[in-house]
Amino acid sequence: MPAELLLPLSTPNRNLVRLTIVRGITWTGFLLAIIVGVELLGFDMTVPAVVGVVIAMGSLNIATWWRLGRPRDVEHTEYLLHLLADITGLTLLFYFTGGATNPFITYYLVPVTIAAATLPWWHTWVIAACAMGGYSFLLFYYHPIPQLHMTGDSTLSLHILGMWLNFGLSAGLVTFFIYKMAHALRRRDRALSHTREAALRNEQVLAVATQAAGTAHELGTPLSTMAVLLNEMENDVDPDTPLHDDITLLRQQVGLCKARLQHLVESADRRRMAEPEVRDAAEWLEGVVQRWLVLRPDVSHRLTVAERRGRPWLAVDATLDQALTNLLNNAADANPEAVTISLEWQDDSVVIDIRDHGPGVELAIADQLGETFVSTKSKGMGIGLFLTHATINRFGGGVSLYNHPDGGTLTEVTLPLEAPPAG
Repeated sequence: MPAELLLPLSTPNRNLVRLTIVRGITWTGFLLAIIVGVELLGFDMTVPAVVGVVIAMGSLNIATWWRLGRPRDVEHTEYLLHLLADITGLTLLFYFTGGATNPFITYYLVPVTIAAATLPWWHTWVIAACAMGGYSFLLFYYHPIPQLHMTGDSTLSLHILGMWLNFGLSAGLVTFFIYKMAHALRRRDRALSHTREAALRNEQVLAVATQAAGTAHELGTPLSTMAVLLNEMENDVDPDTPLHDDITLLRQQVGLCKARLQHLVESADRRRMAEPEVRDAAEWLEGVVQRWLVLRPDVSHRLTVAERRGRPWLAVDATLDQALTNLLNNAADANPEAVTISLEWQDDSVVIDIRDHGPGVELAIADQLGETFVSTKSKGMGIGLFLTHATINRFGGGVSLYNHPDGGTLTEVTLPLEAPPAG
């Protein structure tokens, strides 16, 4: 059976993971820039204070990774505090490295952009106000670094070069974060859409099952009445007349209907509680086809099984038998001549192809078949194909219908390959 569908939700937990990655990349880059500035370019800065800020932010990142391992969810307020901590760290770093003259000052835009993409409205304005406040403070209070504006023999000053590097870093990080966020949201929307479709399909299946159970119960009384009347008529008619034979046949058919209804009621609970049985796919398919031929003696068919090493195994139950029988009946209804059935398997799936030589499927309704009550037959209601899709999907498989290039319809059933039973 397929595992429960997990929704890839873009929660604050996932956002904090991405923020931690961005923070690690950013402060590693800042540390390398400080080393290059001090050791190679001779920047005049308060090294212990600057290194202390970097160590503090690194410690915050380590603590964040530890916190993400806890089972408690991340709230928006906690995520807001992390962004405020980033702005505080940036303000301290810029204070000791030139303030507003530092070419990396526009990095304030990164936490603002992240907040706009992930936090509620007023949280975003808090981050924007704090970033603006930090930038404004650094316009007047900072430790200057004169070397940033010295050009030397180059046509570009270090300040201009630093602005260029900052733009590349900021653009890359913002692009990374926003792309990941948008991708997660798209995945969530797709998963939610699939969940809604599955829930709607299950509701329709439940409605059909409820209606079928009520109908089976209601049919019991008229069938019993018909059986009694036919039995009396059979006794009143001369046994040597053709009418007697007809009444006998009708009584047998009514008895068969009563037996099938009784079997349906008795087996419903057993099927609900029973686990699927793992069987050889080739033997199971041959059995289903043979039982189908008893019901459709007018059909000519050909069954082929791929010649490969090993044997394919499937998890099956009575509902899957009925689902495949429905598909075989559809093929026979389209054209009972030369129905082709083939079985092949791959590393993780078993594929059953059913090909008929009928008129094919209209493109206008091809995508709707199995999703709702749409039928290709003039007197059909589409319930059989709908229930077939629901049953095969419940086993983790799928049904696809194609118009064959040589005419007719090709129905492809895909089911997950199972491990052979132990012993």
